[in-house]
Amino acid sequence: MDECMPVINTGLRGVEVASTRISQVDAKAGKLIYRGHLVTDFAEKTSFEEVVFLLLYERLPRSEELEDFTQKLKQKRGLPPGILGFLRSIPTDVNPMDVLQAGVAMLVQADPQAGENSMADALVSAEFLVAGLATLIAAWERIRKGKEPVEPDLDLGHAANFLYMLTGKRPDIKVARFFDTALILHAEHSFNASTFTARQVASTRAHIYAAVSAAIGSLSGELHGGANVRVMEMLKSIGTVENIDDHVKKVLESGGKIMGLGHAVYQVDDPRAAILAPMAKAMGEMKNEPLWYELSTRLEQAAKQAFKRKKGRDIFVNVDFYSASLFYTMGIPMDLFTPVFALARVSGWAAHVIEEKYATSAPKPVLYRPGATYVGDYCGPDECPFIDLDDR
Repeated sequence: MDECMPVINTGLRGVEVASTRISQVDAKAGKLIYRGHLVTDFAEKTSFEEVVFLLLYERLPRSEELEDFTQKLKQKRGLPPGILGFLRSIPTDVNPMDVLQAGVAMLVQADPQAGENSMADALVSAEFLVAGLATLIAAWERIRKGKEPVEPDLDLGHAANFLYMLTGKRPDIKVARFFDTALILHAEHSFNASTFTARQVASTRAHIYAAVSAAIGSLSGELHGGANVRVMEMLKSIGTVENIDDHVKKVLESGGKIMGLGHAVYQVDDPRAAILAPMAKAMGEMKNEPLWYELSTRLEQAAKQAFKRKKGRDIFVNVDFYSASLFYTMGIPMDLFTPVFALARVSGWAAHVIEEKYATSAPKPVLYRPGATYVGDYCGPDECPFIDLDDR
């Protein structure tokens, strides 16, 4: 290795490993951009299906194209034979992310294009994945609760249908719209850990199901997915507004973290949090559960002020801070928060897999093979003398 090249053991932060046209995170301005469009515009004006089309097909659809694409997704909602039997064979206490990772590998059964090496085939597979993940997650939730899975409703959009399959009841229109918006906000976020994992697997020319399964494995780690679960656990442990100051003081004095504050990229408040917060407030009012939103806003204010006093710098709210109370008030079980993240992010993963394998706007992708500096083992940086087994 070149002696002038620094060794970087910082999770590749600040290292650009590829070019992309899919999304941009503007850390300083607090902007999230999907293929040139502000995500804040999508939250107000589009559906999740429209955003998925944009991510996969590189442009916004015309009206008739969106209708056709929506129908294609609806027709791909069914689970292939054997998956329900597989789900029924699993102990009900298995982590839903483990079930999801295993189930994604089985979704390949329904896809005649799986493994075919063309961009057109990969796009069809992406549609199967976007549609199938929702059905898989909802079916597992029903089965582990001792209930029969609910068949998809072809009259409902993607977000509303997921909530229907989860509960067996058609959701309120406003609730469905909130969930649809949440999916839009979580659909894509550039080269995060799971997306990089998907692209690395795709660089081997593995098919899209293998890449997405690997991405789900990456998302299951506590440093990536599950942050909003820990936010909700924190809110429940605080319990009342009166306990906020003590909680903040205890956490900061012990060197701990206020969950939902701080981000690996953003240097201002996460733009998605500003959209989720009023939805969390409205959901609390609709469900007569205003506590969780109130706790969140009071905690955000108190924690930011205390952090500024102690550290002399600002800390910013991230997407998980308000998605926690939003999903919880919707009635989504806490251990499904991360699978719901995957339900949205699969669209971004699929777009990145396709770009990695088939992009024509960038130099031809090659197999990821980073280097490493060997620093030695128990006998130092030099070769170890071999000692026969009887003499060790």
